[in-house]
Amino acid sequence: MTQTATDTALRYEDLPRLMGLMTGDEKHGPAATSTLDVLWVLYDRVLRTTPGDPEDPSRDRFLLSKGHGPMAYYAVLAARGFFPVDWLTGFGGHDSPLGHHPDRMLVPGVEIGSGSLGHGLPLAVGSALGLRAQGMNDQAVWTLIGDAELDEGSNHEALAFAGSAGLDRLHTVVVDNDSTTHGWPGGIASRFAAAGWSAVTVDGRDHEALHAAFTLPHPGRPHAVVARVEPKD
Repeated sequence: MTQTATDTALRYEDLPRLMGLMTGDEKHGPAATSTLDVLWVLYDRVLRTTPGDPEDPSRDRFLLSKGHGPMAYYAVLAARGFFPVDWLTGFGGHDSPLGHHPDRMLVPGVEIGSGSLGHGLPLAVGSALGLRAQGMNDQAVWTLIGDAELDEGSNHEALAFAGSAGLDRLHTVVVDNDSTTHGWPGGIASRFAAAGWSAVTVDGRDHEALHAAFTLPHPGRPHAVVARVEPKD
């Protein structure tokens, strides 16, 4: 379960209302809604985080690589108590910390500035290596990428290195809504498996299936979960 400093009453059922508070252009609605269930299960049941102390060294690190259309991310962070819900109404405004791409300097709980495709997984690999070098072996590193990001060569270099380095505290969630240009025999999970990862494909809207996949043991190997989704309207 997520470790929180405050007991928020907001639940999954509140997320559509929270997302509805964010209006304006450049919302990238489908990009956001495709990640909603993955983000909720991670923050509600998996990640060890402390909203009252987002810089806690013992925290798990979550890196949102799919940073374009971050409304679901913001809604989940607000629901878990990282910042006030009333921030959401300012989304995209010139004086709001909630930009169209998340900014780690402005939004509590955000680990990286993101939105440019292909950056999150390499940064997650670096984070996992840095924690290992410091002897911090309990902290998990998670990154969420979109399937279209696998068109970027930087991701393939990162996943190849992570497998050979045995970064078993590294986890990647690929939200797969058939946006990628390239494919692999056996699907996206086969690409990770070929590089030495533990990999599984699940229904990206099924919370119990997601939780089971997120918590699957994978000793000695990084872990990838491919979450298949159909974008909501």
